[in-house]
Amino acid sequence: MNNTNMLSLESVLVQQAGNIASDMDGEKVMLNVKNGKYYNLGEVGGEIWNALASPAPVSLVVETIKDNFEVSAELAERDVFSFLQHLLEEDLIEFVSRP
Repeated sequence: MNNTNMLSLESVLVQQAGNIASDMDGEKVMLNVKNGKYYNLGEVGGEIWNALASPAPVSLVVETIKDNFEVSAELAERDVFSFLQHLLEEDLIEFVSRP
């Protein structure tokens, strides 16, 4: 992870390669082949994960969660930022310059 990047609505992120994800009972579960860890992303996390299959700005991810789960923009933004920060800390996603 490049620690010099700050997460913002304009940040463009994408999934890191080397993860195997699957849907189980409406929730997304994932295996990171590199570190051998399993992750249960849940329903909302699965939507976020899917939104980052190709490079996407954080603002688009927030909009997707707001619309799909009918939550306020503030709640969507807070939850998306928190989840993305965890994904960055686990090296599951990365910053890209522009799509």
